[in-house]
Amino acid sequence: MVAIMNEELELREGQKVLEIGAGSGYHAAVCAEVVFPSGRGGPGHIYTVEYRPELAELARKNLELSGYSDRISVIQGDGSLGYPTEAPYDRILVTAAAPDIPEPIKDQLRIGGKMVIPIGPPYSIQKLFLVERISEAKYRITTKGDVVFVPLIGKYAYSE
Repeated sequence: MVAIMNEELELREGQKVLEIGAGSGYHAAVCAEVVFPSGRGGPGHIYTVEYRPELAELARKNLELSGYSDRISVIQGDGSLGYPTEAPYDRILVTAAAPDIPEPIKDQLRIGGKMVIPIGPPYSIQKLFLVERISEAKYRITTKGDVVFVPLIGKYAYSE
């Protein structure tokens, strides 16, 4: 799933990426190897937001121990709000299923940017969507297949 999502995003060196749902930090690390490769330096950066404090701390420790803390910032908070502090983003990936595409996240996508997000009921079959921002007010949204993710928790998502 990590490879499928990254392929749909068409990650490139130097991009600014927002990930919603840090988990262990693995997906953010894979993205970092593309947008800011080891030993090459560069302007790319990953911002990953995790709702659960214990997972945010796990991701932070894993990424620090594996040498990614200079390329990945872990933020504990409500991912359904995105992370407006560093917006806009070239790419956004959401690793938890929402009932709909949260407007705050969608609004943080740069024109010409891409987002992948699973949409559907918790613990059931969901659809993976590719969202491309065409202009200030226009988006192209396409379905990329069936998936199953944990629910996105937050103000613009599911409640605990």
